[in-house]
Amino acid sequence: MRERDIVGREGRFIAEGKVVLNVLLANPAFALESLLVLENRLAGLTGQIKLCPADVPVYCVARDVMDTIAGFPMHRGILAVGRRNDRRSSEELILAMPDKALAVVLCGISNHDNMGSIFRNAAAFEADAVLIDETSCDPLYRKAIRVSVGAALKVPFAREGSIEAIVTRLQSAGFEMFALTPSGMTSIHDAKPARRTALLLGTEGEGLPKSLLENLQTFKIPMSANFDSLNVATASGIALSRFSRFSGF
Repeated sequence: MRERDIVGREGRFIAEGKVVLNVLLANPAFALESLLVLENRLAGLTGQIKLCPADVPVYCVARDVMDTIAGFPMHRGILAVGRRNDRRSSEELILAMPDKALAVVLCGISNHDNMGSIFRNAAAFEADAVLIDETSCDPLYRKAIRVSVGAALKVPFAREGSIEAIVTRLQSAGFEMFALTPSGMTSIHDAKPARRTALLLGTEGEGLPKSLLENLQTFKIPMSANFDSLNVATASGIALSRFSRFSGF
């Protein structure tokens, strides 16, 4: 079952494991289409199966069958096909955010582990939405969902358009932009979150486009001068901790 045959087709994706299944079933923005369960895991999914719509097929199989279908050893023993129903645009997400809001903006994030970890951090610090440019990878890729521990199915997101268009929409909606970069002019510890805050993160290596950095507030995370930089997912956690409502601002 090659994931590229599913991802992007009418919003379908693969959800793996019980924790992710619980998030999928709890969010009306997504629908469960089918469920594949290892036979020794079926008894432990009684509650989840009761929550499944009556027309959703549940397949119970032996380990060799599941491993053959998945293409790799499936230790979690649970695979679901989900579908995204809520496909709001970035403009619609921005309009739906509250007066006091925190948005995460991603540019060129190409690693699915980083994408999943950023979503996990966004959920932990209660970001209102994640806005993703068209050059970034899909947060509904199986590995991204798994690494996010289901947060990719919890935090509202839109993935479309250029980073410049996203920034312009946020600025028009009254968001103050905070661009995170190792060459930032100000320490993240001196940043004062605004009522409407947007945290910009770029891909490792190239980072955010120079044209953006020249026109936005730039911030850095103080660290050893003898080391290059932090992983973007780690950096997102530090920055979100600073900008979230839990920081005391």
